[in-house]
Amino acid sequence: MRKQRKSFSLVLSMLMAVTLVLSACGGSESASESGGAGDDSVELIWYTIGTPQKDVNKVMEEVSKYTKEKINATVTMKMVDWGDYPQKMQVNVASGEPMDILFTASGGFDYVQNARKGAFMELDELLPEYGKELMDTIDPAFLSGSKVDGHNYGIPANKELPQQEVWRFNKTLLDKYNLDISNIRTLDSLEPLLKTIKENEPSVTPFAMDKNYVPYVPYDYVIQNLPMAIKLDTTDYKLVNILETPEMKEALTTMNKYYKAGYVSAEAATTGSTNDLTTSGNWFLDRAQTQPLADNQWSASYGYPVVSTPASDAIITNTSVQGSIMAISANSEYPEKAMEFLNLLNTDPVLRNMVDSGIEGTHYKKVDDTHMENLAESKNYDMPSYSLGNNMLLYLNSNDPDNKWDEFKKFNAEGVNSPILSFNFDASNVSAELTAVQNVKEQYWAALMTGTLDPATNLDQVIEKFNQAGLEKVMAEAQSQLDAWRAENK
Repeated sequence: MRKQRKSFSLVLSMLMAVTLVLSACGGSESASESGGAGDDSVELIWYTIGTPQKDVNKVMEEVSKYTKEKINATVTMKMVDWGDYPQKMQVNVASGEPMDILFTASGGFDYVQNARKGAFMELDELLPEYGKELMDTIDPAFLSGSKVDGHNYGIPANKELPQQEVWRFNKTLLDKYNLDISNIRTLDSLEPLLKTIKENEPSVTPFAMDKNYVPYVPYDYVIQNLPMAIKLDTTDYKLVNILETPEMKEALTTMNKYYKAGYVSAEAATTGSTNDLTTSGNWFLDRAQTQPLADNQWSASYGYPVVSTPASDAIITNTSVQGSIMAISANSEYPEKAMEFLNLLNTDPVLRNMVDSGIEGTHYKKVDDTHMENLAESKNYDMPSYSLGNNMLLYLNSNDPDNKWDEFKKFNAEGVNSPILSFNFDASNVSAELTAVQNVKEQYWAALMTGTLDPATNLDQVIEKFNQAGLEKVMAEAQSQLDAWRAENK
């Protein structure tokens, strides 16, 4: 890659020399007339997660005008839908698809595993040279918590630090049936509300979910959504197969009951996202990760009121610290310029809000210096804010208090650390077994978690399939590394 870039620089130098000679021979055409000014700008290709938006190219044209002026680079964004993203990016990396910046996370194109495989460029030198302002801006816990084997391979989004699950409700339906959510916390506690909606609203999906849904249990996963996990209140630090725990068995039984009752869509295990439901409003409840004042953000985005109540405590995990990261591709032709862009994106409010909310006057309007509200055209550019950089630069929703970002800092400070925070499992010794385990997961996990499969007749079989694939060997390797990590870190 370095040789290619060096050759390119040599060719560019020769072209510039020829241009200077021609200019000296009496050419009177100005740089602007000849197109010479700005010809050395580069195009950065940015892959990110989310349902592809109709106006993404229109917005990126405006973004590019701004970034060309600031750092002499233009930006092309390529969005890949939620369910397709991990596989699509695996193919892109393997095939050498041209790209400079790409979204990665603990649960979306696995950050740690792909950093170790060489998909991302190490940033230890680029970051202090081209990202100094960024380093001074975002919470240092994100940069330290996202290191892999002592090195930075991406820029985490500056956002909520802990991970807290909530039950979200379509408030229109709550109010219509005068339903009380003050005592809602567990999965079982949802049943009376779901029953009311099922009996009275035939066009509404009572419990909205897609194939990525997993019932909440008080464990932290070593690799997100693979069976090995550790209990949050552990004292012995022993890994367990989550499918063998009483908490998950109970949750899967409840999910199957909900599925059989028609509270869950029959297609939940194969559905890529629930965007159609949130757009139409034909849903009653779902589960989501929250942040301070999230209800305001969801309500503004959907165009109708959404309220929530906790489904878990606020825990700082690897998943939350590594929940949204922008990496530079190891094959990027312009890594320095890519880092300049990430630095600008995470420190410049104009750029950050344009990427997030679109074009002022088209997709949103400013209410005052710090508040905005969406316009009708925002439906053509509805982006997942968490995946796009420093959230604390964003304009506030019209109903957000002025101290919103102070609330974030308070929320971050009060989060409780997972017992395995900063432990990153190295699966290189069991890569074949892990691949086989992941294949079993692809076959059974979504159907089991959404209640589509009855655990009474299928759970033991699925556990056996995982063990046949080598889960026990993977867990033994992970336990050995965890024990060593614990001894080293006291």
